Amino acid sequence: MPLTEKENYLRMMRGEMPEWVPRMMMFGGKMFGPRLFTFPEPGATEFTDVFGVDYIIEPNSGPIPRNDRFILDDIRKWRDVIKRPAILDEIDWEKISKEDMADYDPENHIISGGGSLGNGYFMNLTYWMGFTNGLCAIMEEPEEVKDLLNFLCDMNEELSKNFLYYYKPETFGIADDIAHERAMFVSEEVFIDVFKPMWGRQIAAYKDEGIPVSHHICGNIDYLPEHLIEIGVTAWNPAQPTQNDLPGIKAKYGRKLAICGGFEGNGPASYPETTEEGVRAIVKEVMDTLAPGGGFGFGGGIIGARDDPFVTERMAWINDEYENLKYNYY
Repeated sequence: MPLTEKENYLRMMRGEMPEWVPRMMMFGGKMFGPRLFTFPEPGATEFTDVFGVDYIIEPNSGPIPRNDRFILDDIRKWRDVIKRPAILDEIDWEKISKEDMADYDPENHIISGGGSLGNGYFMNLTYWMGFTNGLCAIMEEPEEVKDLLNFLCDMNEELSKNFLYYYKPETFGIADDIAHERAMFVSEEVFIDVFKPMWGRQIAAYKDEGIPVSHHICGNIDYLPEHLIEIGVTAWNPAQPTQNDLPGIKAKYGRKLAICGGFEGNGPASYPETTEEGVRAIVKEVMDTLAPGGGFGFGGGIIGARDDPFVTERMAWINDEYENLKYNYY
């Protein structure tokens, strides 16, 4: 009997061999867990999160923290500014888990998540202070930074353990965009000292239960793969090929760290002069390079407005070519 799409995806996440090349992510179109942020009303141009960070809303990129209203200008004063959001003490885990699970389809839905406040430890620091002040704080007051991030991690660990208890999840995912297209924002020594313990602590309960964990990190992840595997991460996305040596990472770590993505969203597939045949050839090259041996989830697309006919046409070519090829490798 053939595997379901869900079980095939979970094989990749667990480091096992799937029957065909799965997609990068598979959630079944359902969200599980507490809604930790109030999303802005349709048409809104600004909103404020639970920590008091103000965002502007860009049509094609989503909310972006304002760069003229940072809430923390001195890391030594974080205890006066960064408070435990009241929403954490208002979550009725038993109630929301029963409501969420009422229409859970075990064949097509994956219970994933667990909840995190914000978008990661490095990202939260920059949202609160800005990139310049955040990076300066890491260099000048590392112990204060660690105290602040441990305060955040305490809350995320609480969310993780509650989600694990009430939902019995099948996967878990975290995110922290700590890299840009050329390199990491911090040295390996700083990462090990400041950020790695937070990531590891947040996912420890899942690692202990053998639950596969994905980590979202854009850009060039440089020295990270070995550290990700060490703390219990089993898959990484979006794995951008022009920033990373994906064949080299795959050759070194095999299925220990699934490469999810492998497609450059603003690369040649997005160029107007690239024909349909050219786009399909790019999909095939990605699949031929990264699919053999497993440990790969295809994630193809181009950057742009989802309702732009140019984007939708190319997405159709990309998805169709993936469907044509996905059974050819295993």
